[in-house]
Amino acid sequence: MTSEPMTALHAAELDAAASALDASDPLRGFRDRFVGAESALVYFDGNSLGRPPKATAARLATFVEQEWGGRLIRGWDESWMELPFAIGDEIGRVAIGAAAGQTVIADSTTVLLYKTLRAAFEAQRADDPARVEIVVDRDNFPTDRYLVEGIARETGGTVRWIEVPRDGGVEPETLRAAVGPATAVVLLSHVAYRSGHLADAETLTRIARDAGALTVWDLCHSAGSVPVHADDWGFDLAVGCTYKYLNGGPGSPAFVYVAERHQAALTQPVQGWMGAADVFSMGPQYAPAAGMRRFLSGTPPIVGMLVMQDTLGMLAEAGIAAVREKSLALTSFAERVSDALLAPLGVTVASPRDRERRGGHVTLSHPAMRKVTADLWEQDVIPDYRDPDGLRIGLSPLSTSFAETLAGMRAVEASVRRHAI
Repeated sequence: MTSEPMTALHAAELDAAASALDASDPLRGFRDRFVGAESALVYFDGNSLGRPPKATAARLATFVEQEWGGRLIRGWDESWMELPFAIGDEIGRVAIGAAAGQTVIADSTTVLLYKTLRAAFEAQRADDPARVEIVVDRDNFPTDRYLVEGIARETGGTVRWIEVPRDGGVEPETLRAAVGPATAVVLLSHVAYRSGHLADAETLTRIARDAGALTVWDLCHSAGSVPVHADDWGFDLAVGCTYKYLNGGPGSPAFVYVAERHQAALTQPVQGWMGAADVFSMGPQYAPAAGMRRFLSGTPPIVGMLVMQDTLGMLAEAGIAAVREKSLALTSFAERVSDALLAPLGVTVASPRDRERRGGHVTLSHPAMRKVTADLWEQDVIPDYRDPDGLRIGLSPLSTSFAETLAGMRAVEASVRRHAI
């Protein structure tokens, strides 16, 4: 241990600050709409799995009893066939800044990233055989990196790696140095999963486009927390999960965005019956559908996409700009508390200090954090751990209060004191 506990005066100041922030929070009423928010459990992992909305139980019961149970297979003709497009368009409207007809709910994040990366790479190489490189940073999420390596191996392409600091992310100058005449596709995360670094998506997209490359954006840690303007920023393709800030539940299906200008030219590699031009003709050969249907493969996961509708409704009600302001306030408060309680114990903030360069989570670094995370879980304080030595504080704006944040940070302080090396 390197410091005495905080004085009562400082503790009172933090209590007062949390109370004042909660009292002035225009989104505070949304917290009551989530299961478990009224309990003493502190949830610091909303950027991995969001809390369920209370409305979800009734929605699922109605579906089972009336739609599935009452309509049975007729449900496909009556609504289910179009549900992936309807919910996809709503994600486009309220969360990622996309006009209708460009976003659809389909498979897992991994499968959709594979489809988009492979389709973009093949299209680029067909237009220009010299374009054989896929650009990705070494600190991107493991799935993203693994997929790029696999696709390069399958296609005879190569991987161009970008080196980034683990407390930061891809910056314009580093991408500009990495792209060129050989670049086919650039894969980027809008918010870095480890550090929370928020990429300058508009500038990075323009740099890739100017080099003749297509971009695939991973929106998993930004959709529902950070404003995205896919159309205005010139995105080519994007994929995002729905179980984090969209509260779709464990394993809920991902969404894919393909700019309208690319849809007819891209051929996705997982050719299944649901992506065919005439789904029910059962023809002898595959012919891709027009528009976003061509990016589907198998039967849509209807049950898995129901829950996110409740959070999409809340996002539409609150507005993504207000959600972002709450997110910034929460992460700034967490940093303030960390500076007061944890910095004297040797804990450092491994996320951008500039709040405008940060997404919805903050990573705290200390050699004891693996033990601290396990300890906290036993106390119903739930962060997550990321190597090396990182305890990640994920603060979901609609369901997290400032008082909850302070309580959790005090638990982190106590645990670091117990486990400090």
